[in-house]
Amino acid sequence: MPMKKSILTAIILSLITSIFLINCAGSSRKVSRLSTDTVTDLSGRWNDTDSRLTAEAMIQDLLSKPWLDEYMAATGQKPILIVGQVRNRSSEHINTEVLTKDIERELINSGKVTFVATSTEREQLRDERLDQQYFASPETMKAWANETGADHMLLGSINSIVDSVEGQKAVYYQVNLELINIEKNIKVWIGEKKIKKLIEQSKYTW
Repeated sequence: MPMKKSILTAIILSLITSIFLINCAGSSRKVSRLSTDTVTDLSGRWNDTDSRLTAEAMIQDLLSKPWLDEYMAATGQKPILIVGQVRNRSSEHINTEVLTKDIERELINSGKVTFVATSTEREQLRDERLDQQYFASPETMKAWANETGADHMLLGSINSIVDSVEGQKAVYYQVNLELINIEKNIKVWIGEKKIKKLIEQSKYTW
């Protein structure tokens, strides 16, 4: 009897191994290169397309509002901007740095504003200037206390609402941005971008 059990166990293990090997051998993976502006909504989550379209739409709105002409008329120069923190308050993990870099690109490429480094970037630049005080020649050494201060800071958040039933899920994103005068704490512009997605998956409940 023990001999029969051993043989049966060996047969079962052999079958399981064979099935596993067949599945592994039959599986394949294909990688295709896509244009970076191609829409790839695979999971329905926030993605690079959402970030790019949000930045383009919101900065276009930002630069078309009265605050810009009013500032230039009062000062005779382009406003100096800096992008602060964009908080992720959504229901999923979102790398907000992708959005802030998209925003920075749109602002700089517009040619309508002057843009300064972020707080993290300034720390690295200050370290470099400090290093130059000791090791760079006097002719090329960069001076302290000569930074350009920003006039306005752009702050924001990403929020989401999820509604699901059986094999359907609706995800609503709302991105809010506010441009604030740094010296006077006055909000000169408020913008929002809304995105709504419907994800359907058969034979599955969320």
